[in-house]
Amino acid sequence: MKIRDLAGTNFPELSAQLQGNAAEIDIAGITADSRQVKPGDLFVAVAGTKANGSAYIADALSRGAAAVIVAEGSGADAGAPVFELSEPRRFLAQAAARLFGRQPETMVAVTGTAGKTSVASFTRQIWAHSGLAAAMIGTTGVTAPGRNDYGSLTTPDPVSLHKLLAELADEGVTHAAMEASSHGLDQSRLDGVRLAAAAFTNLGRDHMDYHPTVEHYMASKMRLFGALLPKGSPAVIFADDQWSAEAIAAARKAGHDVRTVGRNGDFISLKRVEHFRHKQSAEVHVGDDIFEIHVPLAGDFQVANALVAAGLAMSTGIEAKVAFSALEKLQGASGRLELVGQTKDGALAYVDYAHKPDALENVLESVRPFTTGRVIIVFGCGGDRDKGKRPIMGQIAARLADVVIVTDDNPRSEIPETIRSEIMAGAKGATEIADRAEAIRTAVGMLKAGDTLIVAGKGHEEGQTIGSVTLPFSDHAEVRKGLGGL
Repeated sequence: MKIRDLAGTNFPELSAQLQGNAAEIDIAGITADSRQVKPGDLFVAVAGTKANGSAYIADALSRGAAAVIVAEGSGADAGAPVFELSEPRRFLAQAAARLFGRQPETMVAVTGTAGKTSVASFTRQIWAHSGLAAAMIGTTGVTAPGRNDYGSLTTPDPVSLHKLLAELADEGVTHAAMEASSHGLDQSRLDGVRLAAAAFTNLGRDHMDYHPTVEHYMASKMRLFGALLPKGSPAVIFADDQWSAEAIAAARKAGHDVRTVGRNGDFISLKRVEHFRHKQSAEVHVGDDIFEIHVPLAGDFQVANALVAAGLAMSTGIEAKVAFSALEKLQGASGRLELVGQTKDGALAYVDYAHKPDALENVLESVRPFTTGRVIIVFGCGGDRDKGKRPIMGQIAARLADVVIVTDDNPRSEIPETIRSEIMAGAKGATEIADRAEAIRTAVGMLKAGDTLIVAGKGHEEGQTIGSVTLPFSDHAEVRKGLGGL
């Protein structure tokens, strides 16, 4: 593809620089990683949190880059075609979309602090129940007909994302639901994705190591409605969160068809919920129609996630009765209040991804209604992340659980003892066990009839990062080992 075709009409500043032969430069591929450059590629030098891509222009050219895109005012003089843009990240995403071209016909994205993975997964399952070839892209990886690929990033980099979307389209996938993280939105990773609808779940404290304020965090998420979703498209918003009103206002300001769900919802209105040990039943109203729905998952928040997913499915052509019937067969996303096993006398052991205050509070409150004995929690906090949440999570655990065991999560480059001590400052009466496997074994060994155990923080993850090394580790496997040893 010619570089002038990559520019399209969205970057007149680049078109103005493409004079004469420069406009005819052939581009074979595109990347923001100089190590991935192949002859004929376009290298886009973006500024990261740890390094600036401009420092790697020489490396990219030595590997055969045909041209380079840099930020305005970078002063790069590489002795090769170098073009300056005000928004290199946005160009990277939209150029990748042009280069790979193909996407599933119907794309939806969901943002929020908690519930993104579950909503994307549930939406995919509703579509599949309706006979559609559907996929989900998110924290747990990629799930689609014929593939189930484990992943690590909520929102992939734009080149990887658009390559994936082209592959899914070529494989026959017509519908895809993806998570939209605040990082991904702020860094323009989703630009170029052709969205049919979008959703918002909730907002809580998270990523305060990246966002300077909660308001900046929310504004980054609202870019999904303000910059990416085509005007007039359905915006499905959970109506019962403290940030719902702001999300509704942002979506309306952007000119979207706002559809709210939940107890305060006007599109799907939740009227009644009954909680059982392994499932929940609810009555919902859609216009003048009344539906009895059944969700085979524990936790009030899973009903909320199911309603957002149903809203997305209905906003992309699925009939209400079909969407709600699909909820009866939902499978929970990996590591999202996932029942891993139980003792011989019926005590339940769950693994959950909760690694932020609101999520921890939600999961602890969700298991209390069906727990006749004690709620036992094992958790830690990740290193090199928001330190302010640690004592807050300790306080939540101490307030809502009967037994609290504080252990290591992914300490990364931080000293594990320091992380634990900051959690323990808020977790009065908690027990500290550094080794996560030992902490899980200890908790499982404490279980009695009526108890519920939650191992929180890592969810679906299959490794534990200590220093710069990620060692194999699975909360699921450790819980099963503990149960097997009883």
